[in-house]
Amino acid sequence: MVQKHLESLQSSCGNGLESGALQRLTNLLLVEGLTDIQQKEHDILQVETTKGLPNISKSIPLEKLFLPLSKVSIPPRVSVTIGVAGIGKSTLVKLFVCSWAKGEINRDIMFVLPLTFRELNTYEKLSAERLICSASPHIPEPGCIAAGAARTLLILDGLDEFKTPLDFSNATVCTDPKKEIQVDNLITNIIRGNLLQEASVWVTSRPAAARQIPSGLVDRMTEIRGFGAAEMKDFLDQMFLDNRDLSSQVLQHIRANRSLHVLCTIPGFCRISGSSIAYFLKHSSDQSQEAAVVPRTLSEIYSYYFKMALSGDWLEKPRETLRIEQAVNTSKKLVGSLGRLAFYGLLRKKHVFYEQDMKAYGIDLSLLHSSLATRLLLKEDMQASTAYYFSHLTIQEFLAALYYYTAAKRAIFDLFTESGVSWPKLGFLTHFRSAVQRAQQAEDRQLDIFVRFLSGLLSPQVNRLLCGWLLLKDEQGGLRSQAIGVLQGCLHAEHAVSSRAVNAMRCLHEMQHTDTAKAVEEAMRSGTLAGMLTPMNCSALAYLLQVSDVCLEETNLSNCLTYNVCKSLLSQLLFCHNLRLDNNQFKDDVMELLGSVLSVKDCQIQRLSLAENQISNKGAKALARSLLVNRSLMVLDLRSNSIGPSGAKALADALKKNQILLSLKHGLAPVSHSLQHNSIKEDGATFLAEALLTNHRLVTLQTWCPPLSHPQGDMAAAIHRCLPPFCSLQKNAIGAQGARKIAEALKKNCSLRELILSSNSVGDNGSIALAEALRVNHSLQSLDLQSNSISSAGVTALTAALCSNKGLLSLNLRENSISKEGGPAIARALRSNSTLRKLDLAANLLYDDGGKAIALAIKENRALTSLHLQWNFIQAKAATALAQALHLQENAIGDEGMAALSAALKVNTTLADLHLQVASVGAAGAQALAEALMVNTSLQILDLRGNSLGLAGAKAMAQALRVNRSLRRLNLQENSLGMEGAICIATALKGNHGLTYVNLQGNHIGQSGAKMISDTIRTNVPDCVVDV
Repeated sequence: MVQKHLESLQSSCGNGLESGALQRLTNLLLVEGLTDIQQKEHDILQVETTKGLPNISKSIPLEKLFLPLSKVSIPPRVSVTIGVAGIGKSTLVKLFVCSWAKGEINRDIMFVLPLTFRELNTYEKLSAERLICSASPHIPEPGCIAAGAARTLLILDGLDEFKTPLDFSNATVCTDPKKEIQVDNLITNIIRGNLLQEASVWVTSRPAAARQIPSGLVDRMTEIRGFGAAEMKDFLDQMFLDNRDLSSQVLQHIRANRSLHVLCTIPGFCRISGSSIAYFLKHSSDQSQEAAVVPRTLSEIYSYYFKMALSGDWLEKPRETLRIEQAVNTSKKLVGSLGRLAFYGLLRKKHVFYEQDMKAYGIDLSLLHSSLATRLLLKEDMQASTAYYFSHLTIQEFLAALYYYTAAKRAIFDLFTESGVSWPKLGFLTHFRSAVQRAQQAEDRQLDIFVRFLSGLLSPQVNRLLCGWLLLKDEQGGLRSQAIGVLQGCLHAEHAVSSRAVNAMRCLHEMQHTDTAKAVEEAMRSGTLAGMLTPMNCSALAYLLQVSDVCLEETNLSNCLTYNVCKSLLSQLLFCHNLRLDNNQFKDDVMELLGSVLSVKDCQIQRLSLAENQISNKGAKALARSLLVNRSLMVLDLRSNSIGPSGAKALADALKKNQILLSLKHGLAPVSHSLQHNSIKEDGATFLAEALLTNHRLVTLQTWCPPLSHPQGDMAAAIHRCLPPFCSLQKNAIGAQGARKIAEALKKNCSLRELILSSNSVGDNGSIALAEALRVNHSLQSLDLQSNSISSAGVTALTAALCSNKGLLSLNLRENSISKEGGPAIARALRSNSTLRKLDLAANLLYDDGGKAIALAIKENRALTSLHLQWNFIQAKAATALAQALHLQENAIGDEGMAALSAALKVNTTLADLHLQVASVGAAGAQALAEALMVNTSLQILDLRGNSLGLAGAKAMAQALRVNRSLRRLNLQENSLGMEGAICIATALKGNHGLTYVNLQGNHIGQSGAKMISDTIRTNVPDCVVDV
């Protein structure tokens, strides 16, 4: 008995399973119930809005789907797996059943009983025991299973295809497994546990239909994810096994269209799109230049698909001998009948049809064996009857649109009333308006794609494609402009931009009416959105948030939004991963709105910047409340607001519980929470310090991020890029007392990686407290104390801590008051510390004595890779300190200092960057440097701007460039080279292909000379960027 059951399952479920395409299904996403968008929106709109990316979720392997999640939990009784149409729900079921039947997974389950709701549709009444027999005729004693004698899994596949909605509120209770009751009542009793109490139940469904099952009855919900990039490529390669070049071209076209690429994460849609684009590529040479346009809209994709179907020219098999003209004539009637079936099925939410349905709509069953029908309609033979269903939901919707488009031109009654009894409605435009209104009013949004296809049929491109096949030439005529007016009317009417408005914009796109969207997109690119966000433009903006490449990396809506505009766009901001709302003069009322957005389960905002607004403590508290429940936000930037100490306290309290936010910053950092320039003062610093004691996720705390206007800013930017998220408290006047509180927290916190306390009046006392923390904290990697009035006493304490600290990689002491007495203390630290990589001492008072002490220490240090000493009054005799990146600009080292540096360069093998702008270097210094460049192989960046090399220096440098192969960037700006000197440099580059950037500006070359020099360099070094 058991063996027959296993063999039967392997036979029925093993067919059509392609192992290469199944890896994606072996891991499901573990989700916590349905999101709002899954409950309310059409499947296609769900994917478009979320950009094909599900919420961040844990995954669960298929083999553990029905096992406990922990040692103290129990297996789920009712499991629900959701997925949009075409994602692979039925394939997943087949994969599981086949793997189980082979003994590969879930051996603790004795019986697996798979059933589809298509089969259940054929019964009016069933008992629990008859249900078991229907699933497996080989089981002679269904009563044993009904009584729970063996662990059983009942699979119910495709709830969205069930003909009767499940009504858990009014279902009659039944506990008798032998009693026959209505099938929908039977299912509700099984799920409730009144019947088959000991059996596990697994239901698969499209998201919207899954909401019929009360969440309290679902023990585990999972979701099938779509294709990743590699999986999409593999899928297309499998489609075009014999033509990999064609597969690559198809993938290239899909990736070039962001909207199409997102939808192609659905396997069913990817197959249709791939077939259509491949058909276009194969026949593009046969088409006129006007018609040979790569399909970009949904309507164009499906027009090619239907054109291919009608001609019988399928990619999987040779061209049929039947002439195209004959194929069209014999298929038109079938398309019309199927279109009517599709349309009225759509209205009834019916996606599975049976023989009686086919006959009712006048469909000749003999024609269903044709090439066209088998590609549009799938057939499944069951015990009681045969079921038919469209190969994808969108095929049904396109056929429905074709039928409605054709019928609307001659219909005199409302086509949405199948009986034909309604007030007279004349003219296509009246029927088009009726369809749009119906779609706008539908709560389940199930007519949105139908209306999009209907709009697309008015596109000139679609008319050219289907002309002579399903449409008459130029028949859309003046209808298109009137239909555009109908859709634009929908945009003016709405105060809040909803998904309905976005779909109306997509309908306009299908019609090839893109003027509004293009204007708004151009304003986004140029930063001129302010003042132009009318209701229609807001709808266009919401549409662009989903499709435009401008929003691909970051959605920048800074300096353009008002309270009302922000309120209208609120629901559309949920899915912007990186959102900038800087400088919008937002007040606390907007923070209440944004707080509500961040609190929604659907929210996918990961980075939110609200810098330079007018947020006070009340707004900060609203945001803090949302952080208690938000599960997506990793970066929050609140710099240059006025949240004050109480706002800082609210955020600090939220950080004690929020374990998602990685960084709290006040400046421009990668992942952070920023509170820069917010007047949080000592009290605010105390609250944040308390949060650091309990929060073990925050890795950066920043108080200020300096403007990177100088060349050394490139290094600072690199530091920011390589470090994890951080918290900024810049310009908050926390003082020494606030620094002490943070220092106390640092002694216990092990997660913070970056602390930026710039411009906070920390002073020597605060520095001493931080130094004590550094003796025990070895997890902090970057400490920024720029502009804090730290003198030699403070630096002595900090450097003493560095002698034992093993974690700090970067220390910024720029713009303090460190005198020459601090030099020896710094030198002692550099001799003993083996971890510090970057040290910034710019703009202090070290003079030659301090510089010499540091220079001597660097000879022994093997860790430091970046040392900034500019603006320290260092003269030539102290210019021998050398590290991986040495910055001595504006220190007047002169030719003598340059000679000392050059001597070191000849033997140094680590220096990568050398910055010597405005260092009083002349021709003699250039000669010494050139000699060093001829033997040096490590230097990549050389900045000599603002010196006096002259023609002699240019000739010396040119000689070196003919030999040197390591240099990548050379800046000789403002060096009095003249035309002759510039020519020497340009001609020397012939054969030197290492340089990627040369700057010769400000050398008195003239406009015509600049062009000649630029052309010469580009000829000699094609990949080099030239500024002349």
